Amino acid sequence: MPPPADIVKVAIEWPGAFPKLMEIDQKKPLSAIIKEVCEGWSLGNHENFALQIADATNFYITEKNRNDIKNGSILRLTTSPYQTAVQLHERIQSSSMDAKLEALKDLANASRDITFAQEFINLDGISLLTQMVESGTERYQKLQKIMKPCFGDLLSFTLTAFVELMDHGIVSWDTFSVAFIKKIASYVNKSAMDTAVLQRSLAILESMVLNSQDLYHKVAQEITIGQLIPHLQGTDQDIQTYTIAVINALFLKAPEEKRQEMAHILAQKQLRSIILSNVIRSPTPINDEMAHQLYVLQVLTFNLLEDRMMTKMDPQDQAQRDIIFELRRIAFDVECEPNNSGSIEKRKSMYTRDYKKLGFINHVNPAVDFTQIPPGMLALDNMLYFARHHQDAYIRIVLENSSREDKHECPFGRSSIELTKMLCEILKVGELPSENCHDFHPMFFTHDRSFEEFFCICIQLLNKTWKEMRATSEDFNKVMQVVREQIMRALTLKPNSLDQFKSRLQNLSYTEILKIRQSERMNQEDFQSRPILELREKIQPEIMELIKQQRLNRLCEGTCFRKISSRRRQDKFWYCRLSPNHKVLHYGDLEESPQGEVPHDSLQDKLPVADIKAVITGKDCPHMKEKGALKQNKEVLELAFSVLYESDEYLNFIAPDKHEYCVWTDGLNALLGKEMTSDYTKSDMDTLLSMEMKLRLLDLENIQIPEAPPPIPKEPSNYDFVYDCN
Repeated sequence: MPPPADIVKVAIEWPGAFPKLMEIDQKKPLSAIIKEVCEGWSLGNHENFALQIADATNFYITEKNRNDIKNGSILRLTTSPYQTAVQLHERIQSSSMDAKLEALKDLANASRDITFAQEFINLDGISLLTQMVESGTERYQKLQKIMKPCFGDLLSFTLTAFVELMDHGIVSWDTFSVAFIKKIASYVNKSAMDTAVLQRSLAILESMVLNSQDLYHKVAQEITIGQLIPHLQGTDQDIQTYTIAVINALFLKAPEEKRQEMAHILAQKQLRSIILSNVIRSPTPINDEMAHQLYVLQVLTFNLLEDRMMTKMDPQDQAQRDIIFELRRIAFDVECEPNNSGSIEKRKSMYTRDYKKLGFINHVNPAVDFTQIPPGMLALDNMLYFARHHQDAYIRIVLENSSREDKHECPFGRSSIELTKMLCEILKVGELPSENCHDFHPMFFTHDRSFEEFFCICIQLLNKTWKEMRATSEDFNKVMQVVREQIMRALTLKPNSLDQFKSRLQNLSYTEILKIRQSERMNQEDFQSRPILELREKIQPEIMELIKQQRLNRLCEGTCFRKISSRRRQDKFWYCRLSPNHKVLHYGDLEESPQGEVPHDSLQDKLPVADIKAVITGKDCPHMKEKGALKQNKEVLELAFSVLYESDEYLNFIAPDKHEYCVWTDGLNALLGKEMTSDYTKSDMDTLLSMEMKLRLLDLENIQIPEAPPPIPKEPSNYDFVYDCN
């Protein structure tokens, strides 16, 4: 007979004694269980004791997390969080350097536990740490030369404990003094600083800027871009990552009017070229966190274009109209033309003719073309950049099209406006960076005016594609669709430079795009006749059953999931897999991401499939509602799902990627007898169905399949031709 569900068998350790095996009744109060354990070892004052998980985490067992105790767990009897907090509070104020160092090391480890953190913070522990950083360490400045490693460790553990305590979100960042900020900033500004201290200091500055607008102003006064740049020129990728994170935070929180000024400073300090040579082209592979920070920097840089993108042209503004005159002058070289030559009507007629050649929609007043937002004035900026920096290509495109027949000319003005709008959509100009995205493009770090150069390459591509398609003005939207596809396909190859991007586009001509489209469509047009549609319907259930079996097999292999946490840089894992008989979900915590499959017997928790009531996805999941106050981004919502069982109990998941999300939601729905509706299932269905159809129709290649079945022939006059088996 299985033991009751509320009874958990554990071993409990106590220093200097043999471990004790006992059964814990989860219905009893935790204080009663601790009292029972203390009495077993003849220990009084049981309220001064607590139970911990006896592993590297040393997390305290509380009424909230006690259900995480598994059968076979090893627990440790230890001093209560309050007593430990009081002891550490006293020990870190010791006059002995060695004792102080050991106490701070213990504090840094203990602060990861939220139960301890709450008790230590209640003792005003964070104020004590900030005082130690502000002034307490000054006593050891004289010893720094002879005891530099010890001083570095002392400060490192102090800052580590501070970061861990603040990460729990119990204390507001707004409470810190200017003296503390100055001190942290001084550690970043020093050229020769302990790596661990520098790393923690950068992390603290990033958190301050992101969590408080008031602190942003204070930090911005203490830290300059020039002081951060040297940290990018080293070889430690962690330091480089934290440095770019601080720059991104300052960029993100800067008032709109200061962002352009900050971008100008970044350009002066050659941040882009330093990142390109020391990070992107470094021999060290770029890890996910660095890729994320580079992506954020890329997004924030492109977002500087938003102001111009959303600014309409003022037809009365002479300076803006002069830009259009400049485009006309460069194209047709009419600078020597006197202003008063000919009548006003003649000049207007000449301007109208030239504006038509330049491809504007409004030939009389081209300024009207730039009142559409987006792209607004950004399109005009791009056109002027192209005309000035790629003059030969600009003149060639304008003159080439103005000499064609009216119906075949590619309108440069209209094309530039629509292309600028398309590039803003592709690069998501104006959107905030996503929390988990790593999609940065190295080529945008190779030029100070990368967006304008990107436009120049793409406008030449558009003109080339227009000619290849033999397009007319009616085909404008079709050409734009092909150009978008060419750009997107070239970007997915992640070219390292703009020249490489250009060469990739050369290989994606209109003819090549047609071939790709044809292969991707897999001759879908040939599959529309009625007999083939009937065959498709007949095959579909077989394919769906095959997909279902594949999903269930994947669930049996299992998947490693990340623990739900608000802290980006601390990874904890758990594993879940389906039993081979499809009756039970086995799951349990892991210390690290596993290599290969995890055996069933190492996963302590079980959930019978029969108990599952529903599968919930996205924002309806309880763990997404709970974390509503945190920065929950679209990507995390798209990867979240929960299993509802028993009386409103949930097993909450966040899939590692979209593929695993589809596999698990499909598999769980299949177990419940529901439809598998994920994008992955649709894709698999299309692929497998198309393959199966092609295999079955292989013998009918080049034979036209009629829309209606052929008529049944008349019966023969006799059946003498039938062979008699007897």
